[in-house]
Amino acid sequence: MQIATTLTVAADCDADVLNVVAMLLYRWRDDPGSTYRSWFLWEERVKNFRSIRRGIQQVVADIKAGLGAVGGLLFDVGSGRYPAPPLWGDVDARAAWEADLARVREEGSKAAKALAEARESDHTNTEDQGWLRDLGMSLGYNTWVEANDRNRPLGSGRLGNGCRSALPGFDTGSGADAVPLIDVLWLDKESKRIVAAYEVEHITSIYSGIVRMLDLALGPEAHALEGMFLVAPDGREGEVREQLTRPAFSRVADLKVHYLPYGELKANRKTIARFGHGMKPIQAISRALV
Repeated sequence: MQIATTLTVAADCDADVLNVVAMLLYRWRDDPGSTYRSWFLWEERVKNFRSIRRGIQQVVADIKAGLGAVGGLLFDVGSGRYPAPPLWGDVDARAAWEADLARVREEGSKAAKALAEARESDHTNTEDQGWLRDLGMSLGYNTWVEANDRNRPLGSGRLGNGCRSALPGFDTGSGADAVPLIDVLWLDKESKRIVAAYEVEHITSIYSGIVRMLDLALGPEAHALEGMFLVAPDGREGEVREQLTRPAFSRVADLKVHYLPYGELKANRKTIARFGHGMKPIQAISRALV
C-alpha cells in the first residue's frame, strides 16, 4: 500500500513538472523577444544559410529540430529572462512564476509592437522622401536626400537615385554636420542654393528635425530659403503644434516652418508635378505652424 501511494505521488509530481516545463516552452516560443524568435527564426540568419541549405523551410526545420534551440532556451533561463520553474508543491512560488512569465510575455509583445512601428516608420519615411525627391525634380530643382538614407531600396532602385551626391557649401564649417542630415532638400539648379527643406516625422519627436532646420536657417544659405516643412501624418498636427510651444523652440517663429500633411502631399503631388511651378503649390497645401 505504501509503495502504491509513493508511486502515485511520484507520478503526480512528474506530471506537474512536465506541465511546468511545457508552459515554459510555450511562453519561450511565443515571446517575440526570446532567442527562439530573435535568433532561431531570425530572417537574416535564415538568409545566411541559403548557401548551405536547400531552401528557407528546410533551414527553419533544421533549426527547430536541433539541440541549439534547447541551448537558446537554457540561455534565456540562465540569463534571468525567465526564472527557473519553482519546486513542486510550492503553490505560492508557482503562482509568482506564472505571473512573471506573463509579465515577460507582455513586455515582449510591447517590444514587438514597437519594432513593427519602427519598421513601418522607416517604410513610410522612405516613401515620402521618394515623393518629395520626385516632386522636386519635376519642378526643376536639384534634390538632396539625407546622406544615411540614400541607399535605401525604393521601387526598383534606390532613394538616392538622381539626387546630388554632394551638398555645396556644407563640406566644412557651420551646419556641416547637421544640414546634410535633413531628409530632403531642394536646390536651385543655377545658384546651387538650398530653396526648400523637408523633415519627415512619422512617429518620432520633431526636436532633432527642428534643430537641423535651425542650423540651416542661421547659416549662409538662409537668404535663399523659400520654405521649411515638417512632413507628418494628418493626425499629428495638434501634437506638433503643442511641441512647438516649448521654450526650446522659441526661435521657430522666425523660421516660418509649415506643416505638410501626408494626405495633402499624396493627393496633390501628381497634379503639382504636372502643372506646378516653383514653391507656391507646396506652400498652398501646407499650413503655417507659428
